[in-house]
Amino acid sequence: MTSTLANPLSGTAVLIQLLGAVALMLWGLRTVRTGVLRASGGTLRRWLGEHLRARVPAFLAGLGVAVLLQSATATVMLAASFTARGLMTAPMGLAVALGADVGTTLVAQALAFDLSWLHAALILAGVATFMSGEATRRRDIGRAVLGLGLTLLALRLIVQATAPLREASWLASLFAALAGEPVLATLVGAVLTWLAHSSLAVVLLIATLAEAGLVAPTLALALVLGANIGGALPAVTATWRSEPEARRVAVGNLAFRAIGAELALLPLGTVAPLLAQFGGGARLVVNGHTAFNLVLAVAALPLLDLAARLLTRLLPTPARAEDPGKARHLDPAALENPDLALAAAARETLRMGDVIETMLHDSAQAFMRDDRKLVEEVAARDNVLDALHEAIKLYLTQLSRRSGFLSDAESRRAMEIITYTTNLEHVGDIIDKNLMELAEKKIKNRLRFSAEGQADITAMFERVQETLKLSLAVFMTGQPAAARKLLEEKVRLRTLEREAADKHFARLRENRPESVETSALHLDVLRDLKRINSHLVSSAYPILEAMGELRASRLSGTP
Repeated sequence: MTSTLANPLSGTAVLIQLLGAVALMLWGLRTVRTGVLRASGGTLRRWLGEHLRARVPAFLAGLGVAVLLQSATATVMLAASFTARGLMTAPMGLAVALGADVGTTLVAQALAFDLSWLHAALILAGVATFMSGEATRRRDIGRAVLGLGLTLLALRLIVQATAPLREASWLASLFAALAGEPVLATLVGAVLTWLAHSSLAVVLLIATLAEAGLVAPTLALALVLGANIGGALPAVTATWRSEPEARRVAVGNLAFRAIGAELALLPLGTVAPLLAQFGGGARLVVNGHTAFNLVLAVAALPLLDLAARLLTRLLPTPARAEDPGKARHLDPAALENPDLALAAAARETLRMGDVIETMLHDSAQAFMRDDRKLVEEVAARDNVLDALHEAIKLYLTQLSRRSGFLSDAESRRAMEIITYTTNLEHVGDIIDKNLMELAEKKIKNRLRFSAEGQADITAMFERVQETLKLSLAVFMTGQPAAARKLLEEKVRLRTLEREAADKHFARLRENRPESVETSALHLDVLRDLKRINSHLVSSAYPILEAMGELRASRLSGTP
């Protein structure tokens, strides 16, 4: 009989059909995973988090999530992220990974049955559900059903594409050579799986080839062992730059699979005939896949604590520099004493003031020197400011809940601190979102202020920095005289801003090129500095209001 692959064109067509079918299977599995995650991702994460108290429940939780997602890699990534955030320990993360490995074997078991008749119904149902529903969840369910249908269709296409290969003598020779080199076959399976990023897809492909009689049982099992190793690699590469806590789960899962596969290679010739008693072809492949992961899980579960200690030594947590956004003075024990708690919150507020002082200085330098690096540093400090503001707010909220033993003066002081820190946070936003955006525009467009304009802006920056120092002093001391002086600063800066604007318009009338090019930029900087100054002056209002020195309205005729 003439080989179907004798004609190069027919051989190319078969290869394209096979690769296309494999690509469709990968896409189908990805679509299932995407649909399930979008429809129930939050529920799955909560459910996984509730079953992380002991290794056996964690193992079963990993198994269940992997069955739903049809991906051990996605489940391992979830476990790694939970471990990095301190929501679970490394042993529990490894237990989830072992469960995920077993879970994907159950999916392979189900898909190994002849369900080709079902693919059309699932595709129809998936498309109909996706197209008929406006609700996001309904569409995501339809996407998952469609993905399952595409996976089954792909398996059928793989069977059809591999039919001509049964008569290819060169392929038979290749597989015969691999059959005598189980270690090489394992490496081939690992590389294929790493390239495909799906151990399930590769195992199903091997099962299809085995069912077609293209690979011998021993070779098929060696390829499956390689698929198990390769299936652990994507999680390792994905977490390579993550925290050591996350990497330990991925590396530990890879180590378990690699060691298990190495040990399983030794009795492979004996195991293959035993598994053949429960079915040959595709069934032998998926049974071998399941048996390997079950035995590995039973052997590894008692060793998780030891494995976690070894991984901690291999991937130690580096000494981290102190987080500048972490509160230093908000002692939870001080909440029992309102005076101490309020003093702690005030000290943390001074840290916010220090951050803003640096931001104002760097902002002025960014405009003068056209320094992009300073612009980035200012943005990073705004994140620090946001973190400190949030910490102070939560701390005082906890204190306020104890209002039963807070005096009126203490409650009023807590509200003053919250109000003042909110104003400081607004100042940070104005510097980061407004002033630095203007600085970026100036740098990008190579704009230059006139010498007089630059001097006016620098003077405004210096005045605002002086206002900040006085504002912090008023906030801490509560002295009425200092509060009056601070309020006077608002008037002075308003006058300074008006004079700077008038001088700028005078330069425009003279048609000065620098002033014309930077007119909008110049006025926006003046406006933003005026807004910052107004927020800083806010610390004077509670003091002067308590003294009865503020009018209810600035409208003329108001008593």
